[in-house]
Amino acid sequence: MIYVVRHGQTDFNKQGRIQGRMGLPLNEIGVRQAEELRDSLQSITFDYVFSSPQERAVQTAEIATGINPTIDSRLDVYDLGEADGLLKNEVKLLGGIPDPKVYGRVEEPRSYAKRVFAFMNELLEDESLQEVNILIAGHRCTTGCIGAYYNGVPDDWNILKYSSGNGEYKMYPFQAKRKVHI
Repeated sequence: MIYVVRHGQTDFNKQGRIQGRMGLPLNEIGVRQAEELRDSLQSITFDYVFSSPQERAVQTAEIATGINPTIDSRLDVYDLGEADGLLKNEVKLLGGIPDPKVYGRVEEPRSYAKRVFAFMNELLEDESLQEVNILIAGHRCTTGCIGAYYNGVPDDWNILKYSSGNGEYKMYPFQAKRKVHI
């Protein structure tokens, strides 16, 4: 089984800021959320733990499982470019993302989905992992993108409809040899 978790709360989450690659750690509430996640997953033995390179995701994975995760850059948070750290209500959006005509260096959604889907395709290529438990720690966008991997990318590309809240998780079956391409 694959467990996809979103990191616990950070100060940016608390302040209503959009958060990308600024690398904030968990705040006190976020640590508590990761501990609650650990409690809810305590009956599960994880054979593999993967994480985004962002500190908040790594912390959540470590607290929830007691295991140092394998870092994979394909799980890194969606790059918000110059909009990173701005208050949500101040950001000019194009669909569900910061408008790349207003903010420089905003990642292209298709590019983001391709890298997360590549991670999932590689993971599911290994049939020996069918009978193990895998935890993937990431972000709202990560949980949403993996949800889209299993459920299909919405026509409007709003993958966040599949996302989890801070410190929450979703479970997906291991489907060997499944390949999804954008």
